[in-house]
Formats: sequence, structure tokens, C-alpha cells
Amino acid sequence: MELTRGRGSITAPGNGHTWLSRVGLVAGIALAAALYALCLHVAQVDFGKLWAGLPRLANWAARAWPPDVFELSTLAYRAAETVAMGTVGTTFGALLAVPVCLLAARNITPSPWLNVPARAVLNVLRGIDSFVFALFFVAAVGLGPFAGVLGVALHAAGTIAKLWSEAIETAEPGPIEAVSVTGAAKLKVVRYALIPDVLPSLSSTLLYMWEWSIRASTILGVVGAGGIGQELKNSIDLLAFDKALTILLLILAMVSVIDGISAAIRRRLV
Repeated sequence: MELTRGRGSITAPGNGHTWLSRVGLVAGIALAAALYALCLHVAQVDFGKLWAGLPRLANWAARAWPPDVFELSTLAYRAAETVAMGTVGTTFGALLAVPVCLLAARNITPSPWLNVPARAVLNVLRGIDSFVFALFFVAAVGLGPFAGVLGVALHAAGTIAKLWSEAIETAEPGPIEAVSVTGAAKLKVVRYALIPDVLPSLSSTLLYMWEWSIRASTILGVVGAGGIGQELKNSIDLLAFDKALTILLLILAMVSVIDGISAAIRRRLV
């Protein structure tokens, strides 16, 4: 190591830089710790309240057993309603996502001027949760699962289009360039060069969003958008914990089956 001689000592030229780096690291950790402490304060985290509430939770859990299966047929219909909301909402979202993702993908967008607003639209749709969308649609179209379908569709459209545009941007450029040099129109380039390359990735994304949409649909009933979430809210409001346990078991079974189906299809696609 090359050294520089100072008055009465020999120092390495990199020591000052190393010291500044350590100071910066310590300052960064201190700042992060301060911000986290502020978050704990703003979120009003109080483990004492949790400890005091544990006996109440234990009492509710004891009252929930055995599960109430008296209205099982009605709850099963509500579960099917939830699956339908997630499925239809995802398909509507995918249809909305197709044109937007083609505009948002930098490598195939017709114009850079269209790319920026398309990505802004995606940020808006992804930034607003389906729960919030459903709340607005309940006010617009009334109570029921249709409001949930619309809420899921808009949020799913933003997420699907975002992931699809990223998959398109990472596609191999060779086939696209080969078809482009023949003078083919942009739609033909997408149809014959791009789609065959990225189709497995697009399909996997769509299946994942289908799973997510069904899970999200389980709570949309809280705002009156139908599905099994509405039954869950009513049961908790009435302190009918045995019925609430039955609903939770149905939700767990429903989500597990959907996840298994989706995973099996994805394995065939990859």
C-alpha cells in the first residue's frame, strides 16, 4: 500500500475516506432508527394493550368452537359469489390491461409521448386499492357483487398491465427486429414475434392476479360489495363467533383450492 508521510506520522491516503464512510453509515442507521421510532409513535403501537386484549381474544376463540354449520348452504353460495367476483374482475382487468401495457412498454410503444401518460394511468390504478374502488362503485351502482367486480377490475388492470409491460420490455429483441425489417405493421410484429416469446410469462402473471383478486374479494363485502366478506362482517358485528369460524374455514379452503389450481396451471406453462 502506498503511504504518504506527514509530520511525525505516516498515514494511508484512504483512511480519511474510510472514516467518512463509517460516519455516513452510522448517521444513516441513526436516521433510519429515528424514522422507525416516529412510525411506531404515529401508529400508536402499544404492546400493553395487546397483552390486555389477549384474554378477550381467547374468550372469543373459545366461543367460536364448534363451528356453526346451520347456514352452510348460504355461506357456500357466498363463497361462490366471491370466486365469481375475483374471476370476472380479473378478466375485465386483463382486457383493460392489453392496450395500456402495449403503450407502456418502451420497446413497442408507438410513441414516447404515449408511454408517459400510459405509465401514469397504471400508477393511479395500482395506487388505489380494489377496496377503495369498490367503495366508490357501491355508491355508483348500489350494493352487491357487481360493485366488487368493478373494483377488482380497475385495480387488477393496473397491476396486470404493469407486470405485462415489464415482461414485454425484457423480451428477446432478435425476433422483433427480424419481423420489423420485413416492413410488417406494429400489430403483426406483436402478434408473430412478441406474443409467442412472452406468452408464458403473461399467462403466469394473469393466474397470479386471479389468485390475488379472489383473496381480495373476500373482504369487499365489508363495504357492501357482496361475497362472503359481507357474511363475515355481519357475524362479527353480531358476535356470532361460531359462524365467523365457519366462514374463515370456508375462505381458507376456497383460497387453498384456487392456489393449487393456479400453481398446477403455471407449472404446465413454464
